[in-house]
Amino acid sequence: MKSDSPTAAPVTSTMVYRWPLTLVLGALAVALAAQFAVPLPLTPVPMSLQALAVILVGGLIGAAAGTGAMLLYLVAGAFGAPVFAGGAVGLPHLIGPSGGYLLAFPLAALVTGRVARRGHLGRSMLAALLGMVTIHAGGLAQLTLLGGSFRAAFAAGTAPFLLVDSLKVVIGGLVLWRGQGAFRPRA
Repeated sequence: MKSDSPTAAPVTSTMVYRWPLTLVLGALAVALAAQFAVPLPLTPVPMSLQALAVILVGGLIGAAAGTGAMLLYLVAGAFGAPVFAGGAVGLPHLIGPSGGYLLAFPLAALVTGRVARRGHLGRSMLAALLGMVTIHAGGLAQLTLLGGSFRAAFAAGTAPFLLVDSLKVVIGGLVLWRGQGAFRPRA
């Protein structure tokens, strides 16, 4: 397809493959990060590298592609691919204690991708923080629904992760500061 506009990029056959490949690679990055999971005492939610991966995927490939990659990740896991923490699979995992965090991934990638700006440390740190807060808000909401107590949900699903997730925010913000949008598919 050729455009008459001198500013429009011509569509090439490689462009047809960039979006799907970017989505698959983003979903795979989060699936791989999920396999580095450590169960913690007093919480049904394992500690993993998923949240950091979601922040990086959203910021590095952009809001639209990041959201698409996270939706692909959730669909793959719901239909039996062992992509959730520790190789867990299936739709029931999305309605269990970790489900709220997982279901927040697309929104977190969207927020991170929209806010992050390459070369702007403050915006990149804010993007990483907002992405992490979005993930925790989803997890906290589902844990509250399942257990009936916001206080208990916070104690089990947020408090044990505050220190490590703060470190993930700093790491994510620093990576986005230098690389935001670097892997964004171009159309």
